[in-house]
Amino acid sequence: MTMTVAALGVHVLDTHVLGVESIPSGSDGALVETIRMSPAGTAGGTAVVLSRLGATVRSHGAVGTDAVGDTLLALLRREGVDVAGLVRKDTAQTSASVLPVRPDGDRPAWHCIGANGAFTLDDLPPDVLDGLTHLHLGGPEFLGGDAAAELLARARAAGITTSVDLLAPGDPDLLAWIVAALPHTDHLLPNDEQVLGLTGAATLAEGARALVAAGAGCVAVTQGARGALVATADDLTEVPAYAVGVVDTTGCGDAFSAGYLRGLARGRAPAEAAALGCATAAQVAQGLGTDAGSYDLAAVEAFAASAAPLG
Repeated sequence: MTMTVAALGVHVLDTHVLGVESIPSGSDGALVETIRMSPAGTAGGTAVVLSRLGATVRSHGAVGTDAVGDTLLALLRREGVDVAGLVRKDTAQTSASVLPVRPDGDRPAWHCIGANGAFTLDDLPPDVLDGLTHLHLGGPEFLGGDAAAELLARARAAGITTSVDLLAPGDPDLLAWIVAALPHTDHLLPNDEQVLGLTGAATLAEGARALVAAGAGCVAVTQGARGALVATADDLTEVPAYAVGVVDTTGCGDAFSAGYLRGLARGRAPAEAAALGCATAAQVAQGLGTDAGSYDLAAVEAFAASAAPLG
């Protein structure tokens, strides 16, 4: 099935530093294994993986007029993403993160919000929805719930499937800020910590069901090594992750979103789409960033057919 996606919202340039065991004291230095850059963000990272999985992808968001923005645009173009919808702001730098990756794959982060905080609906062209099958909004908290709801409602009225992923940590104030967007969201794609923080629920199942009750059509929650939990009004399904050698977990959530959405576009039910999302995340976990290594839809599907699930 043809899939044309607008990946709209948060675009970030990540710098990964592999092999960091500690931060040097004072002005001391240390040698590391690898330093590389990759496109990232709940819109940008998902855009890259969707393009690799065979979707036609248009990015919409804001970057600065700086060299960081030049690099991010070049990396997205190299992955086949249409970047004409990324506006350039001379009042803010391009959003960027530095991620020191520990030997076990954990990675703390330094992050600059930058131009993502300056993006508004006024930056979108009038024809932003033309020809789309899917609209993926990464970071509705930057637009605000009312603006996000307006955009998502327009998309659904045009017959476009809508999905939303969050960047900020979850808390009840964030839920209040974005709740207006949920009734216009076909698929909400948070992580487990966000769900528990947003809802204050005692269990992930309870929290996912609460977000469905708040209006989301389906909630597909990533749980790291535990895989995903998929909740609808009628069903609750656990989907296992896959056993792989983890190098870096950066971008695994964005990769899951891309695989999940690609599965939906190919006619899979949400739980089956989540299995493709977990398999896609497993590819990304074995490298640095969503654009590491070489994978496409056929490779991910072959991996899912042959690899052992965890648990």
